[in-house]
Amino acid sequence: MSIDSGRVKTVGLEYPWHRLVGGTAIVAVIGILALSQGAVEMSPWAVLEIIGSRIPSVHIVQDWPSSWETIIWDLRFPRIMLAGTVGASLALSGATYQGLFRNPLADPFLIGVASGAGLGASIVLVSGLTTEYLGISVLPIAAFIGAILAVSIAYAIAKNSEGLPLANLLLAGVVIAALASAMTTLLMIRSDPDLRPVLSWLLGGFSAAEWNHTFLILPYLLPSVIVSIVFGRILNVMQLDEDYAKQLGVSVESTKLLLITSATLATAAAVSFSGLIGFVGLISPHAVRILWGVDYRFLLPMAAIVGAGFMILADLAARVVVSPSELPVGIVTAFVGAPLFLFLLRRQRRVQM
Repeated sequence: MSIDSGRVKTVGLEYPWHRLVGGTAIVAVIGILALSQGAVEMSPWAVLEIIGSRIPSVHIVQDWPSSWETIIWDLRFPRIMLAGTVGASLALSGATYQGLFRNPLADPFLIGVASGAGLGASIVLVSGLTTEYLGISVLPIAAFIGAILAVSIAYAIAKNSEGLPLANLLLAGVVIAALASAMTTLLMIRSDPDLRPVLSWLLGGFSAAEWNHTFLILPYLLPSVIVSIVFGRILNVMQLDEDYAKQLGVSVESTKLLLITSATLATAAAVSFSGLIGFVGLISPHAVRILWGVDYRFLLPMAAIVGAGFMILADLAARVVVSPSELPVGIVTAFVGAPLFLFLLRRQRRVQM
């Protein structure tokens, strides 16, 4: 079943597993390409051999410099894994918000997550507080807390005795985001003249990626994936009307709370380690919607796959375009995402004509 502009139409009853498997394979190829490129270039085959040499019971004769293994396992692989995980989180959250608000222009930062995270990180960066305590980085914790607090305040303001009007949540989120952004700007103005650490974090990147960062995000991403699979059919129903969903036995208010919570936690966890990287959560689900339809049972997991591939490619571009320097990933996604989004909108308009 597919829903387009409020009308339901049948597009096929079989779940398109082949597209999900094919998309995952393409992301794996993109990952191998990203592992091979950088200041030290390697062939994709050499990368596969290095990875294969770590597999138990697989014996491969080493014919590459030992420094390549250090580059792959300690520098590039953690970065690519984090980029893919963040991209999947943002895209999945974006698709969830788009379904929940019934608006394909919604993104993961819609109700204040980004501004709250930016404020939390800025407080740490400009206040002179230590950025590490007992070997644990304080920065992602502050960003995560800021993101959760911003959305919680917006939710508390929007909720009333009859439930959660999504329009109220959207308006409250916009106000909270504007307030948090203003506070972040004020902190920057009154801080030390060197604002590069703050701007670098706000524009996003993965230069400090470590293996444990990915493992810290996964506990928030995996429940979001499970929720998206379970509630994909319900999101399809909610595209029509909330009253219609209630008549079919859907607990609309509980569904709203669960979807908002899962999407917000995944987004907050992602931005706490990557900074504020835009367009991924907007472009990825929108591309899937235009190319393969609006069945949320398929759109949600496929958006996560597309988001992972898009983010890995964006990070690769950030590393190699101005090598040996590096661009913030947020700049790359903006330069690529903005024209791509306009192209997708133009293509959608032609299809509807």
